[in-house]
Amino acid sequence: MSHTPEKQPSELYAISEVSTRVHSFKQNPNRKTPTRRYKSTKQVISDEQKYLQTKDNIKIDTPTWANIAAPPSLLPQKHYCDITGLTGRYKNPANALRFHNVEIYQEIIKNMPPGVDQDYLELRGANVILK
Repeated sequence: MSHTPEKQPSELYAISEVSTRVHSFKQNPNRKTPTRRYKSTKQVISDEQKYLQTKDNIKIDTPTWANIAAPPSLLPQKHYCDITGLTGRYKNPANALRFHNVEIYQEIIKNMPPGVDQDYLELRGANVILK
């Protein structure tokens, strides 16, 4: 069992002075309370709508969240499996359905009744409508 030596009164006074004195970073009378940095989505949208309603402030070339346009991407378009939603690496040449792996092709796409493939393509917006 270790015994800590008793501190002298002068040492205790020095320690208490450090802990009890007013520090400049704690109670600065000139310190301003921080303003709110973030707005909710509703506030941002309403502020933007108010800004758009004042037509005097808007110039033709002023970008806003509603009219900003990005250039087309240079990356290739991603394809997804019509059945699972995973990355569609393969495409069936008979009905243009995309699929993720051979198991999906053999168990689902090969055994699909006629017309169901058009329903899957309709979900993707790639179905053929004959009139």
